[in-house]
Amino acid sequence: MLRISSAHSTLKARSRIFVLLLACFMTSCGNDISKIQFFEPKELPESTIENARMRRSEEGRLQVIMEAPLVLQYSKPEPKTEYPKGIKMRFFNGYNNPTGTLTARYAVQYSHRQQTIVRDSVVIVDLRNGDTVYLQELTWDEMVHRVYSNKPVRTKNGPRITLGDRFESDDAFTQPRIFHQRGTLEWKEE
Repeated sequence: MLRISSAHSTLKARSRIFVLLLACFMTSCGNDISKIQFFEPKELPESTIENARMRRSEEGRLQVIMEAPLVLQYSKPEPKTEYPKGIKMRFFNGYNNPTGTLTARYAVQYSHRQQTIVRDSVVIVDLRNGDTVYLQELTWDEMVHRVYSNKPVRTKNGPRITLGDRFESDDAFTQPRIFHQRGTLEWKEE
């Protein structure tokens, strides 16, 4: 008789613990909107493209070839196309002759603003004369056909290296300007 009563009291104790845990669980569940929003994704891409390659032509003449390992397209909160793993662009003169390149580790294009921003190790090379521009960030304003950067810039023109605080040019890079030049070095390799 003692065994049955001991087993019965153990079962009652477990039942009480289970009911207590269930009550705690039920009271901790709620619909607090701030907690729910914390776990909801803020922004997901509508489309994802891997190993993208795009060719742009005008009147049948090749202008640009763009390559990117990953392209993400969003419509909310603002329509944009993001290149989180970098971008490489090759520019042509319209007759399949390359004129320059642009590479960066990150890029984003805002369609409504008509603005593209490239960041992180931006390198622009003019293949016609070998000039190279190194930037941390570059913004292309498509509406006014200008590119600019308000961050430090370094250019290399043959053996000449120029440092500056700001960069601006037309979007064809025919009129580049460096503002607040901090120095020019002549570099000769032997």
